[in-house]
Amino acid sequence: MVKTEDVLMREVKKMDGSVGFDVVIVCTSTEMQENFWQNRLEKTTGQVAVKDAVILVVHEDWAADGAGNGLGTLYAYTKARAKAKAKGIDLDEKLESGSSIAMYHTAGKGTRLAPLPGAENNNKPGVKLPSLLEVDGVKTELTILEAVIKQTNSYAPSRKARCSVFWGDQIFVPLAGTPESGKHHADILGMLGPMPSADEWAAKGLEKYGLIAVNEAGDAAQVEKVTFEQATDLLSSFGTVSSVGPSLGSFSVSAALLKGLLEEFASELSGKEAKFDSDPDFWMPLTLSVESYVKIMETKEVTSDVATKHHARMAAFKTKFLDAQTDKAVGMFGCIDAGTVCYWWDYGQLKLYKKNNLLATASSAEAKALHQFMRIDSKSRVQHSQVAATTDKGSVVLNSKVAKGSIKGSLLSSVQVEDLQVKDCLLINVTAKKVKGEGLILYNVVDDSEEGLCLEEGDVRVNVYMPEKEKLVMKSNVSIDGGKVFKTKMDINPYSFQDVYKMNGAVDVSAAKALQQAAAAELVAKMEFPDAFTRVSTLLDFIMAYVPYKLLEVICG
Repeated sequence: MVKTEDVLMREVKKMDGSVGFDVVIVCTSTEMQENFWQNRLEKTTGQVAVKDAVILVVHEDWAADGAGNGLGTLYAYTKARAKAKAKGIDLDEKLESGSSIAMYHTAGKGTRLAPLPGAENNNKPGVKLPSLLEVDGVKTELTILEAVIKQTNSYAPSRKARCSVFWGDQIFVPLAGTPESGKHHADILGMLGPMPSADEWAAKGLEKYGLIAVNEAGDAAQVEKVTFEQATDLLSSFGTVSSVGPSLGSFSVSAALLKGLLEEFASELSGKEAKFDSDPDFWMPLTLSVESYVKIMETKEVTSDVATKHHARMAAFKTKFLDAQTDKAVGMFGCIDAGTVCYWWDYGQLKLYKKNNLLATASSAEAKALHQFMRIDSKSRVQHSQVAATTDKGSVVLNSKVAKGSIKGSLLSSVQVEDLQVKDCLLINVTAKKVKGEGLILYNVVDDSEEGLCLEEGDVRVNVYMPEKEKLVMKSNVSIDGGKVFKTKMDINPYSFQDVYKMNGAVDVSAAKALQQAAAAELVAKMEFPDAFTRVSTLLDFIMAYVPYKLLEVICG
């Protein structure tokens, strides 16, 4: 019998860049971010998107409250279509003729990940992960968005002539593989299992999730955060439920359905003021009875009258759309099973960002899968680095220089430090003379002080660079939920995270990045590293590698 961990590793190995979507659309929050990602993703094709992929990055210039991910998907497609036309590409024709299209939504402040998105000038999808790419011949970190593109590439071969929509802050490895889409005009990813009993429903905590239910005919319906009794009532007209499970949110639509939705919501897309999300405003009214839909929407403070009218609109659309299709065997809405077990690497919260990155220091089957995905050598975890510090065998060190010190259970990427004493720490893009601490997160930090950074357990520190402004030092702790304090100015900081978000609003992401790189380079030029480094992982290695250098230094004066 094949082990679950072996099946998951097989799926990770598919995410090697050999397959991918023909067209990649990214929806960002600002024009500055649009320009940054268009440039970045074009430069990393072959490493992230497939080599010949068409990259189309747009930004959502909608009313203040946003379009919602339903209308936002349709609007991003219209903007991408216009951008493609300017390049001489007919996006509709490509889709209808069998090309696979992927769209990635990246909007949001990333409050629960604060202060890291602020250090990327509100470019939340640009938060770095410990995996190396080459951009313009320089080694740099993979970003969260690029990791999501890399992971979801494996769905491309099974989604020809479809537009797939993904969210940009979590990576999952599906036990069930990547089943073929096409039996339904719309399908959504879910972690399906047999229909549970009332006791099993409660034990699994299914009332906490948006759920997908699949009947014996293979059609799916969506309900949100309901008890077993409520679900049974709401799905009473749906038929016998054969499987149910949490929705992963990501969905795909056929070329025909995308065209139909664009036509149905043409007035909203023109006005740029309405807000519709895919789950409550598309999939639920398309799959539930009007009675069931109204019951759910009333819990969301939507009046019965509004919910009834919207259901009627979507029901009329469904009838008209399906009547117009020549292939009557294709259903309206289905589910693509990801399996009951997945590796799930979520980077949307600070504590999870640390936890899922430090997973790389472990030796479990899941850690090995993460190594495979991030291209980290499980056996030789010090890569592209010069380290003369004692380093335990679990620590991962990438693209770094450390002159002396001790590294235990930690992950370093693009770190340049003369004296480093860390345990259970995560350091990414850090340049400093001295760092000491336990359980730290240091991110995009340049510290030129002689005393260095000697921090308390769990401390978090980032730097924020903005053109024509002084560098900001923002602090937090792993125990602090940034979402709960986002608008509050903590005593340890000069501004609240929300203040920094507003200050970053019009910042050119590329210009700010260049400032940080220049500051790091200036400090490195003043620092002292041994001319000949040797990787050391034990005390004996340290003695053999570093002491002779110091003796030679004394002898030569």
